[in-house]
Amino acid sequence: MTRVDIFTDGACQGNPGPGGWAAILVSGSHRREITGYAATTTNNRMELQAALEGLRSLKQPCEVDLYTDSQYLRNGMQSWLATWKRNGWRTSGKTPVKNADLWEALDAEASKHTMRWHWVRGHDGHVENERCDVLANEAIRRRGPVPT
Repeated sequence: MTRVDIFTDGACQGNPGPGGWAAILVSGSHRREITGYAATTTNNRMELQAALEGLRSLKQPCEVDLYTDSQYLRNGMQSWLATWKRNGWRTSGKTPVKNADLWEALDAEASKHTMRWHWVRGHDGHVENERCDVLANEAIRRRGPVPT
């Protein structure tokens, strides 16, 4: 099984506001950077979108280490998702799960792979996290994908 590291980040100017996401995929000597833009969104949605698009880029089941500076993303995938699904996409407080569309899509994509979710402190010198931050913010400025 191919091993892939995916580094992700989302950004938003205002919350909600225009947003961007970025993912860097690294497997052996291969490296790919992908980005995207949303006109009106939230930071949390962009964090989820980055992970989703990174996983969608994989053409076969892989062993994936996904690195994010979003506790929301990591905790959601590792701790909250099973309960949300069991509760019909409702929180323990019986309210609808925010961003359920992205959580459901992310769950479906992640289930194709052997996943490990890692949290890294944002804006703390982690090279790939810093690069994702730059790419996500460039996507906002360009209002679309960043040529890589």
